[in-house]
Amino acid sequence: MNLPIGIAEKLILLQNGEKVPYSKLRHTVIITMLENGILEQQIQGRSKKNILLRSPERLNDYLSNHFGINSLQDYIWVHKQEDTLRSDLVEISSDSKLKKVRTFKGFLVNSYFPIQARLNNELFLINPKEGCFQFIYDFEQFSVTDDITIVGVENPENFRYIDKQKYLFEGIKALFVSRYPQNQNKDLIKWLQSIPNHYLHFGDLDIAGIGIYQNEFKKQLGSRAAFFVPDNAKSMLERYGNRELYDNQKNIIDGSTLNEPKLNYLISLINELKKGLEQEIFIIK
Repeated sequence: MNLPIGIAEKLILLQNGEKVPYSKLRHTVIITMLENGILEQQIQGRSKKNILLRSPERLNDYLSNHFGINSLQDYIWVHKQEDTLRSDLVEISSDSKLKKVRTFKGFLVNSYFPIQARLNNELFLINPKEGCFQFIYDFEQFSVTDDITIVGVENPENFRYIDKQKYLFEGIKALFVSRYPQNQNKDLIKWLQSIPNHYLHFGDLDIAGIGIYQNEFKKQLGSRAAFFVPDNAKSMLERYGNRELYDNQKNIIDGSTLNEPKLNYLISLINELKKGLEQEIFIIK
């Protein structure tokens, strides 16, 4: 059993000599501490009960023996950190599984030509071999030159076979990033917010794909972000578009509210043809 953070914070107050109302300390751990004489009740008036710390030494022993906690302050601090090392958890509470830790932060990158980048103040080359990608862990210390356009790829298969879609990005020096696995998406957004590079979203040509772009990227990046509309979008929608995709996506976006002419054009096409198009169709077989 782990010590709840709310209880740990109240115990800090008791360590500082404060009184805490019993109503804010209703927990089996507190009952046990009262029974063992670590804490004591003080009754004020007819019904008000306060809890006081009776034995600081016994409290420290109890926390160490039952929870492996050597410092309440450190225990609380580590739980409020977004990124926590398992080694920190062991040092503070003798339990590496005390808190769910996201061991791998960061995101995947891909390219079909070598890109000079900088990581932790050192130059390195992004040049994945066929069949593999590069994973950026210390994304806070990762950057590319300003002339590189960051292209976010919505679907994994398109990210895997990006070299078979380079005909779409002629004239663009592109570094491709993946929004999958989706629990890594916040790292990608944080990185994009920290750099000046232009962001281009390459996703499905349907209402859901536009929604992902608007809700996850456009809101965060503003004018630095744009939705990628291929030159052959109309012919591809006409030929390969899926009516069922359109029918299943009820939340139609009002294109008049968007400040992107190409995206407005795409939305009008989707609504006119009543079709959606998954981006995998652009992979050359």
